[in-house]
Amino acid sequence: MYQGDAHAVFVSELQGRGVVNEAFFHALPKVELHCHLLGTIQRGTLSAWVRRERLPIGDDEIEAYYTRGKKPVGVLKVLRLLEQQLLRSPDDLHRMTVEYLAAASAHNIRHAEFFWNPTGTVRDAGIGYREGLQAILRGMQDAERDHGISSLLIPAIDREAGARAAVEMVEWVVAHPHEKVAGIGLDYRETDHPPELFATAYAAARAAGLKTTAHAGEFGCPWTHVQTALDVLKVDRLDHGYTVLQNPALTQRVADSGIIVTVVPTNSYYLRTLPPERWAAEHPIRFMPAAGVRVHPNTDDPTLHLVNGTQAWQKMHTDFGFDAQAIGQFMHHGIDGAWVDADTRRRWHREFEAERVAVLARCDGTAPSPTSA
Repeated sequence: MYQGDAHAVFVSELQGRGVVNEAFFHALPKVELHCHLLGTIQRGTLSAWVRRERLPIGDDEIEAYYTRGKKPVGVLKVLRLLEQQLLRSPDDLHRMTVEYLAAASAHNIRHAEFFWNPTGTVRDAGIGYREGLQAILRGMQDAERDHGISSLLIPAIDREAGARAAVEMVEWVVAHPHEKVAGIGLDYRETDHPPELFATAYAAARAAGLKTTAHAGEFGCPWTHVQTALDVLKVDRLDHGYTVLQNPALTQRVADSGIIVTVVPTNSYYLRTLPPERWAAEHPIRFMPAAGVRVHPNTDDPTLHLVNGTQAWQKMHTDFGFDAQAIGQFMHHGIDGAWVDADTRRRWHREFEAERVAVLARCDGTAPSPTSA
C-alpha cells in the first residue's frame, strides 16, 4: 500500500529545490483546531503542582513525561494525573489556558479551538463545570487581550467514562451556553469505545445548535469508526481519521464531502507501531491529501509531544514531503474548518493568503501565485 522509496525520492527532490525553511513555518499565519488543554501543561507548571500537592513523583519521572524516546510515557497517563491529583482550583485551569494560548501565539497561531474534558474536571478534580468554564473563558479573554489570539473552547466527551457521562456533559454545556463554546468533541482512548456509543449525546448537542467533531481512526481502529462518526454522530469536522484510507470508497466520500480532517504529525500510535526508518514514509498523513482528503496539521498535546506550532507545520514538509503550495492549502483548510462566522472566514482567507505569499517571498526569494481557498 505504501511506497517508502518513492516518498524518499520525493522528499529528496523537494529539499533539493529549497522550497521553504523554518522561518517560513514560524511566520506563516495559522489556526489550531486540535489541541487538548491538559496536553499543553508546561513542565515548570507540572513540577510546581507536584510540589504543591506533595506527590511522590521525582524529577526523573517528570523528565520521562517530557521525553519522546522509543517508549515515551503515554500521554493519557499524564492527563489522568492532572485530573486526579494535580488540578485543585479554577485558577489552575485559568493558568493552563493562558500559558497555552501565549505559547501558541508565539508561533503565529492567530486562532485556537481547543478541547477540555469537563467530566474529569468535575468527577476527579472536584471543580464544577460552571466554575471551570468561567476560569477557562477568563484565560481566553486574558490571552486575547495580551497576545491578540482569538479562541474557542470545545468541551469534549471522555469516551472512557461511558455513554451516560457523555450525555451528562452535553447537558452541562447546554445549561451554560456561551458564544465562546462553539461545539463538542470526543476523545480519550478510542479502543473499545467506538463512536456509536455516544449517539445520544451527539444528537442532544446538535439539537442545541452546537457544532460537533470527534476523534476517530486514531489508534489504528477500523475504518468503520470514521464512517460512524460521519453517519451516526454527523460530525462537522473529523479529528485524526487516518484509517479512512483502509476503505477507498469511504476515502472518496470524505474527499467529496470537503470535511476538514485535523491531523497530528506527532501522532504517537504510528510512532509506536511503525519502525523509525519507515515512519514518515508509511504514515497515513503522507497519503491523505493525494486522495483528496482536506487535512489540517495540529499540535494535539504540544508539550507532551515535544512540538510547537512551528514544528508541527514544518513536519508536514520535512517528514511528509509537502511543498509550499500544499502547505498553503492546509492553511486555508484550517480557516474553512474553524467554527467562526462567514465574514471572519472570508477575511482570514484574504489576509492569511497575502501574508503567506509575502512570507514565502521573504524566506526563499520567490513570490508564487496565490493559493485558491
